[in-house]
Amino acid sequence: MRLIFAGTPVFAREALAALLNAGHEVCLVLTQPDRPAGRGLKLQASPVKQLALEHHIPVAQPRSLRLDGRYPEDAQQAREVLQACGAQAMVVAAYGLILPDWALALPPRGCLNIHASLLPRWRGAAPIHRAIEAGDRESGITIMQMDAGLDTGDMLLVAREHINPQDSTASLHDRLATLGGRLMVEALAQLDTLPRTPQPVEGVTYAHKIEKHEAPLDWRRDALSLARQVRAFDPFPGAQAQWGDDVLKVWQCEVVQASASSAAPGTIVGASPAGVDVVTGRGVLRILALQRAGGRRVTVAEYLRGHPLRVGEAFSLPAVSAQRTPGVAAASPLGSSVSR
Repeated sequence: MRLIFAGTPVFAREALAALLNAGHEVCLVLTQPDRPAGRGLKLQASPVKQLALEHHIPVAQPRSLRLDGRYPEDAQQAREVLQACGAQAMVVAAYGLILPDWALALPPRGCLNIHASLLPRWRGAAPIHRAIEAGDRESGITIMQMDAGLDTGDMLLVAREHINPQDSTASLHDRLATLGGRLMVEALAQLDTLPRTPQPVEGVTYAHKIEKHEAPLDWRRDALSLARQVRAFDPFPGAQAQWGDDVLKVWQCEVVQASASSAAPGTIVGASPAGVDVVTGRGVLRILALQRAGGRRVTVAEYLRGHPLRVGEAFSLPAVSAQRTPGVAAASPLGSSVSR
């Protein structure tokens, strides 16, 4: 099939690679403009753009697709390029720009989206993060026929993926990226016969974008919720613990005691190469790996060699507890609880 592909990060790169390996003709790639990255803040092409250039595929990088928006000249140029491409369908995966009505209506076979959740649960920008943070037992991929709503289109194919107890956003992301590419190839092969299933009206939740202000660990919360936050915020933005004037990123932890403790939240009650035990609002959380500002991820054993954390000392508490997992509209169909 002759396709337009719209995507930006590594998740989308996996999908583009799967389409190319399956023999589809990608006549144009849409991706976000190059962004400053690294210590030198040099402009860097997106993973999708890098793969497209390797395969000599034309690339367009409009700042907007809205003809009535801030960059109408970008949108008009993109419209002309898309019209000239003559593609049968557009495949979209983590593109980062909203497709206006003219773009949705342009390909004869419509626009198909690879969404990393079991819709209608976790519509929106951060479905993998929010699923882990909420304690969901499974996630998956939904191939969706796009419409003008936010991830509201009819479902074409669904595949489920178990969330392991130690999964981080990084590890689950990689499995879902591979699954998404494979499922899109299957969907395109069956496009003439696939039924379009409207999304249920019950069970809708929204995966709001991850913000940096959510990173601090509030030790007044329970240990299980904090452990999920650490896994959900790996690799971005990283869960943060305030230690005096230093901000430490906590990358790995485990719940070692689920019941209440008499010590104040944030208090260290154990510190050894095996881990640093911290009292929470309910239970004790053991920190296993962390990182100082400007440093690298290290195990607790490595960290304690030069930076002692002593029993009786305490991490600071955030002044205001960040709202957790906003936008939940219904009980989870997966039997999970949602931390607020």
